Amino acid sequence: MTLRALEPQDLELLYTIENDREQWQVADTNAPYSRYDLENYILSQQHDVYADKQLRLVVCDDKGSGVGLVDLFNFSPANKRAELGLAILKSERGKGYANKALQLMSEYAKKTLHLHQIYCIVPEDNEVSLAMLHTASFIDDTLLKEWLATPEGYKNCYILFKYL
Repeated sequence: MTLRALEPQDLELLYTIENDREQWQVADTNAPYSRYDLENYILSQQHDVYADKQLRLVVCDDKGSGVGLVDLFNFSPANKRAELGLAILKSERGKGYANKALQLMSEYAKKTLHLHQIYCIVPEDNEVSLAMLHTASFIDDTLLKEWLATPEGYKNCYILFKYL
């Protein structure tokens, strides 16, 4: 499994993940993206976390096919931290890709970007993600009450930190 930069051939992967309505509540999105908009996004990236304030990489299986995305965003060079996001295609979940992507991105954040910490915001009912993050040495010491508005009502979230 590897991580690599977005390529034009990743348009369908990006389209599928960005337009998954189940992910919208955690992604602060409320409208679908067009293929045109996503193609322009891919083409306009500078691939410089300092310029873009974000780094989005494709999670690839052993054959090089994209199975998900991992992001560092809300990048703060002054404070040496960034927020981490991870999305794996539903058909590819449970195969260890998320764990390995988290490990690789953590190493990159520490060794290449020299970050002090990365953090995630996770709904308290997302037990699978919380367990994975705890296994990867993330600490959940803060509960954000009624943090996400959902069709079912407000959800509490944990903010989890990993010190690198």
